Amino acid sequence: MALRAIVFDFDGVLANSEPLHFAAFRDVLASAGIALTERDYYSRYLGFDDVGVFKTVGADLGRTWNARDVAGFVADKALRLEELERNIPVLFAETPGAIRRTAAEVPIAIASGALGPEIRRALMRAGLIEQFAAIVSAEDTPASKPAPDPYVRAVALLSAHISGPELQPSECVAIEDSRWGLESARAAGLRTVGVTTSYGPSELQSNSDLIIGSIADLNVDDLRRLLFS
Repeated sequence: MALRAIVFDFDGVLANSEPLHFAAFRDVLASAGIALTERDYYSRYLGFDDVGVFKTVGADLGRTWNARDVAGFVADKALRLEELERNIPVLFAETPGAIRRTAAEVPIAIASGALGPEIRRALMRAGLIEQFAAIVSAEDTPASKPAPDPYVRAVALLSAHISGPELQPSECVAIEDSRWGLESARAAGLRTVGVTTSYGPSELQSNSDLIIGSIADLNVDDLRRLLFS
């Protein structure tokens, strides 16, 4: 089976943004009298989109937040994140080279729980947005990771950019840094690569066909071999 497309997560894979997301969530929740620790963020909440984080934090603490409350938190967090990003390179240094290498081989997409403006802002600053055939963000699917919806949507959008038979999930590889993302990709039918930027190999191996240290280690020939293994 031929490799026909690659789908990247964004935060923690292409962007060194998880510390910024943690800081933004921490600051917004502090205004509501909640202390979010870095340990809790990485162990419990990292895999959710913004709505999911605030809903889960609220449920864990017995807070009765309604949809309007959550929407307000999400808006405040987006503003805080933009402030934190100012004058800071968001993408990993290795990302531009890795993206251009892979996009020269096969069509690529993003499937992320980040907000669309956050993704596009970082890619436009780096001159990379045109490398992607599709971008799926938190606003684009009814359910976020670990549900398969983001990857199902990404494969459907990629199919329009690929000639020949309809693109199948089994012809695609997902690049992820968390178990939530890996579970999402697996549930959608993609092969999976775990990147150890946010978690160690032991936390990723059960849902990964291959584990790499960073996006710099991504090799398209290795991904092609995955589809024959």
